[in-house]
Amino acid sequence: MELTVYLAGQIHDDWREQVKNIAKEKNLPIQFVGPQENHSLSDDIGERVIGEQPSNLYKDDAASAINNLRTEVLLKKSDVVIALFGEKYKQWNTAMDAATALALNKPTILIRPESLIHPLKELSNKANVTVETIDQAIEVLEYIYT
Repeated sequence: MELTVYLAGQIHDDWREQVKNIAKEKNLPIQFVGPQENHSLSDDIGERVIGEQPSNLYKDDAASAINNLRTEVLLKKSDVVIALFGEKYKQWNTAMDAATALALNKPTILIRPESLIHPLKELSNKANVTVETIDQAIEVLEYIYT
């Protein structure tokens, strides 16, 4: 059985590659999907599809519509969602993706450091599992196959 796992979280470092490498080392049959990691493409997709917009407000709105469609399709096709909250970057998209996954009744694993226990307490309470590290999240997925 192969699982599809949506990796929700910021796109500015290599945390997704870490997840994929650990899963591969453990020979877990998992396909990973997630948000568009090409930041420029994500920001510009609306204008690429429907043409130049009159202001940044309309440019962002057009891009958001397409990015939200992409995210919804991939979340709905996913078996599990891992949402990583870190301390270094703003986490608005992570929170939105995690909340959407929970609204879709997708099994959700939240990764968050100890310092974010309080600000994420409600979201953590709704998630199926909350852990502090990528390794712990992969252990949870590994347990599915045990």
